[in-house]
Amino acid sequence: MKWVGCSWMSILLLAACSTNPGGGYVDSPNGKPLPIRQDRNTLHQLIKNDTDRLADIEYSENVASMRLLMLKLYKRNPAEAHKSGLGTPDQIATQVFDQVSTHQWRFEALGGAQDTAAIKLALNPQFSGDRVLALIVGMQSMLYRAHGNKSAFFLIDSIEPQNLYNAARNIEIAVWKLGTAKNARGELLLLTNSMQTDGQNLSFEREFSKLIARTDLLAFMLAEKSQRFISRLTQSISTMPFLPFR
Repeated sequence: MKWVGCSWMSILLLAACSTNPGGGYVDSPNGKPLPIRQDRNTLHQLIKNDTDRLADIEYSENVASMRLLMLKLYKRNPAEAHKSGLGTPDQIATQVFDQVSTHQWRFEALGGAQDTAAIKLALNPQFSGDRVLALIVGMQSMLYRAHGNKSAFFLIDSIEPQNLYNAARNIEIAVWKLGTAKNARGELLLLTNSMQTDGQNLSFEREFSKLIARTDLLAFMLAEKSQRFISRLTQSISTMPFLPFR
């Protein structure tokens, strides 16, 4: 029996070593290419179940959406990037998403504000700093916290479904406020979607909707699997304050 166990382990090791998961795409049933995950077929996948893999994908795809939204917001609101003193939009995005271990979502330009506190800064007419940085850092740090302060998930991890649900609602609340929050001159604090004579640009709305849908899907799936109850929002988004986490 020991020989059999060693044989299977050897096969798994060989499979992991012989796999080249870096880059490339695989085809999906609808013909749209899906990115190959970098850790596919590696040994640490042995300590993940299907739920963990789904959480990995949901989180990484949401990070990609947040990064895209940050760059789109800077393009639509070019003056904001100069306020933080952190460089160009690409340089700021690199710091925010690729150097998390260094800043842990605390930026001097935001006074260390994270989570909904940073989102509120972005929506405060009196705030004179980089509203794009405040909004994205707030949303991303909130999603990180909602996932139990983790970005990769394994068998021993547990995510509270209610926190994911509340995070999705907070994104909805923030998006609604983005469309209504104005300065003393009656101008929107941040420009997003546009209604032009030659057509509508609703790309921001679509990307925010993807964030909300992915987060909700994981929340309801985890609640169903663990038989935990999610307390659903009953108030209108337009009057609802940001929701806390458990």
